[in-house]
Amino acid sequence: MPAFSAPDGTQLAYRVIGDGDPVVCLPGGPTDSRYLGDLGGLSMHRQLIVLDLRGTGRSAIPEDTSSYRCDRLVDDVEALREHLGLPQMDLLGHSAGTNIATQYVARHPENVRKLALIGHSSRAVGLEITGEMRREHAQLRKKEPWFPAAFAALEAITEGTGDDWEAITPFFWGRWDAAAQKHHAASRPSNKEAVALFATEGAFDPETTRAALAGCETPVLLLAGEFDLNSPSRSAAEFATLFPDATLVVQPGAGHYPWLDGADQFVAITAAFLG
Repeated sequence: MPAFSAPDGTQLAYRVIGDGDPVVCLPGGPTDSRYLGDLGGLSMHRQLIVLDLRGTGRSAIPEDTSSYRCDRLVDDVEALREHLGLPQMDLLGHSAGTNIATQYVARHPENVRKLALIGHSSRAVGLEITGEMRREHAQLRKKEPWFPAAFAALEAITEGTGDDWEAITPFFWGRWDAAAQKHHAASRPSNKEAVALFATEGAFDPETTRAALAGCETPVLLLAGEFDLNSPSRSAAEFATLFPDATLVVQPGAGHYPWLDGADQFVAITAAFLG
């Protein structure tokens, strides 16, 4: 597995999948990037450069654990671009990784040719996804057999009277079947410290980031799964307004991992955007 040295000397690993023009891919979590797989076959169209964020996968644990903070991870992405010798790169982020990708393009717009944000997180730009918005979105699944228990858990979480996050897991998938359950079990973050420190004080500066995005000419794709409780399409639409050149696509029948819920459709959308 190839690796490079981050600015602080931490050794970071990445996977290379497929051939063609490279797309740098940033996972969420922070967790082992293996859960991205080959993004449903996107590697048949483009070469995927999939980064293991520091302290996850095969990347080393840093001496300074405050470097797990999201804004600090932006420097690792820039070090990867330099290591790869790319004057410009296409950049794809998923879930929490979209915060890193968003802050990266805000800081280095000249280095990004196209930006794809999949199942976005809006922390970097300070957009609130309210409990009411999540409950309303969850109603799309009311015919599912698991809905009553999962919705009760969701209501308790949004009202501050419960914390059974595992019970609401089905809301993040287009189909809560054996394959989804297996993927969920295999993709849980193992470095709890990296997760806990990712969004600590100073990780985000929404006002500065939004101001930078307003002048960013990079074409952007925001792809949201129709059923994704983590990243409701209404929030994605609001996020899209922050960019001068953004395309919003809602993938029917998909959840937070649209390349698993509908690989052909996901690849068609994403490959067409990236070109």
